[in-house]
Amino acid sequence: MLDPGELLVIGECVADIVRLPGEADVVHPGGSPANVAYGLARLGHDATLLTQLGPDAHGRLIRDHLAAAGVGVRTDGSTGPTPTAAVTLDADGHATYTFAIGWTLGPVALERPPVHVHTGSIASVVEPGAATVLAGVESLRAGATVSYDPNVRAELMGEHAPAVARVERCVALSDVVKASDEDLAWLYPGEEAERIAERWLAAGPALVLVTRGGAGAFAVFDGGRASAEALPVTVVDTVGAGDAFMSGTLHALARHGLLGAAGRAGLHAVGRDIVTDVLGRATASAAVTVSRAGASPPDAVELREIRARN
Repeated sequence: MLDPGELLVIGECVADIVRLPGEADVVHPGGSPANVAYGLARLGHDATLLTQLGPDAHGRLIRDHLAAAGVGVRTDGSTGPTPTAAVTLDADGHATYTFAIGWTLGPVALERPPVHVHTGSIASVVEPGAATVLAGVESLRAGATVSYDPNVRAELMGEHAPAVARVERCVALSDVVKASDEDLAWLYPGEEAERIAERWLAAGPALVLVTRGGAGAFAVFDGGRASAEALPVTVVDTVGAGDAFMSGTLHALARHGLLGAAGRAGLHAVGRDIVTDVLGRATASAAVTVSRAGASPPDAVELREIRARN
């Protein structure tokens, strides 16, 4: 597979401090955008993460982790502490989070224009850094496709109505949007996920994907709707599952030549067969991740193997 060019991810790194009853804390490198960049690099892509990392033990852990996969790391030079999230897992491996987050990203000059930009999560809502993220996406989208994952963390979203407005602005700037059913339930209580996805599609994206945990995922696009079941695996924990789904989505779209300014027209005319393939690769990527501890997405070989078994 030929890589389409640099895939730029803009967003936070977070040290996930995983807590299980009766066991010592374990620290995993995390942060939704960082996980997406890591997953893309594991799948063979030229991935760069624009982020903030502190000069502390957590920052060194995350930087080494990203470098091991080949992720290029660009920062704004800030020296604040690396953000942390205490991740408490229940008996089913489901994660809840408590955050210590600061996000003050300043403008950074890029050495080369990316073909695709991904953002979302804390980076797109926590000020003052969120304003830099939005301005960066707006300045790059003429030459790059854009993807977005709100990855809602209710504790950090602020007042509900302004948060929804920020999310909807990001949706309108994007070509590809991914959200979980839990994200949508917080943003639009009581509304059906399918109706929300269709409304978001009408705002401008070519493709809106919604994950439903063990119930699989669906996507809406101009040609209709497609769905995929979750693959049968033993769940260790769900940390990073949505991020692996996102990196798997972008990997699949790159395989079909649908990223970058040159691929935008094809992306907005995408058909059911390609969307079904995208969902299959994305759900397989998530399945590998939930089958092992922490945000540990597959490499290209592991992704091929799980798809071949299913």
